[in-house]
Amino acid sequence: MMRSLLTRLTLPAGGIWRSFVRGSLGTGVAVLARAVGALVLNKLLAMYGGAGGLTQLAQFQNLMGLFGALPADGIQIGATTRLAPLRPGAGRYRAWLGAAGALTLGAVGLGGLVLGLAGGRERNLGAVAAFTLGMAAVASQALLSTALLAAGRWRAYVAQAVALSLGGTGAAAGALLLHQPLPLVLGCYLGGQALVLVLTLRQAQRAGLLRGLRWARPSRPALRGLLRFVLMASGPLLFGRAVDYAVRAYLMGHYSPASTDLWQAVARLSDHYSLVVGAVLGTVFYPRLAALAAVPAQARHYLRGVLALLAGGLGAGLGLVFVLRDWLLPLLFAPRLLAARELLAPQLLGDWAKFLVWVFLYQLLARARPLPYLAVQAASAALYTGLLAVLLPRLGLGGVVWAHAARYGVLLVACGAVQLLKGRQ
Repeated sequence: MMRSLLTRLTLPAGGIWRSFVRGSLGTGVAVLARAVGALVLNKLLAMYGGAGGLTQLAQFQNLMGLFGALPADGIQIGATTRLAPLRPGAGRYRAWLGAAGALTLGAVGLGGLVLGLAGGRERNLGAVAAFTLGMAAVASQALLSTALLAAGRWRAYVAQAVALSLGGTGAAAGALLLHQPLPLVLGCYLGGQALVLVLTLRQAQRAGLLRGLRWARPSRPALRGLLRFVLMASGPLLFGRAVDYAVRAYLMGHYSPASTDLWQAVARLSDHYSLVVGAVLGTVFYPRLAALAAVPAQARHYLRGVLALLAGGLGAGLGLVFVLRDWLLPLLFAPRLLAARELLAPQLLGDWAKFLVWVFLYQLLARARPLPYLAVQAASAALYTGLLAVLLPRLGLGGVVWAHAARYGVLLVACGAVQLLKGRQ
């Protein structure tokens, strides 16, 4: 049996590259749709959102990310793992999908409660309720899209990605054309994405994913099985997204809107290609690595092959971005943001190291080891906070990008050292 498993999972060195590249191309349309939507929205806000508009968009999307972190980084990863081998409509399938849906709504509802309480009496509870309902719809849509992907419904999955990009960007663009205030523009951006849930429900019904699903108490074993993934997702939430939100809020309060927009231009440019890399790693690299978790030697072999491919490919790609910086920044944002080129080099260096660190961390996800994963996330956040405390007073906003580069440089060296020690053992 083990020999059969090895035969199915083992790939020759050339096969690793061909399999990874082939799978990467398979995600291209969905990623392209999301990237184009993000590019258009950033361009519109940079041109017509006024000073600080780009930074406020980033902060709003970060808030959306805080609400969606546990569903996206935990529940959906767990659901993909559990649903992929099951037949849609079967009893176990319904149990896992129902538990994932209940946890998703619970996580978003808890986020809404925290947001309402955090603002005190000055918080607009109506706006909080509307935002929470919108995020519940967006998170539910993402869960069903994950189920479509796990069932091999690639066309439906791509259609969802295209509709999500068109819905959010189109609604925000319409509000901008009508000269609506920025808070309403951002609300339309969320509302446009929330409406895509109607389309997703229809496609999930057609695919048979909702067959036999009823409103009932979620399965306790399924809830317990998914909670391990939720625990692991709490690391990026607490030590990643929450830290980023707090840092951006601090900078918005201590620097002018025009200055923070320069930093955000570089950060948003990073977000564009990070979206592509993250989608490729999540849909191509991670499933294969998870399948190899039972054969550690083969998993390490696959990891090394992907690392070699990414190190060279990302280095070349990010180097090209640096060469074209004087053309890209005005094109993607606004001519006034060309001065952001001074911040680009350390951002690119940090991103190159960050992507390679992601590859190492996927090992812990594939082996479902929450404590080491959380420990790395906590150490990363502590290191970043310390670097900011040292560099911000000395370098101003430049200290943010240099702290980013130093943070992931240190993590990459540490991850590489651990990997070498394990290989020798």
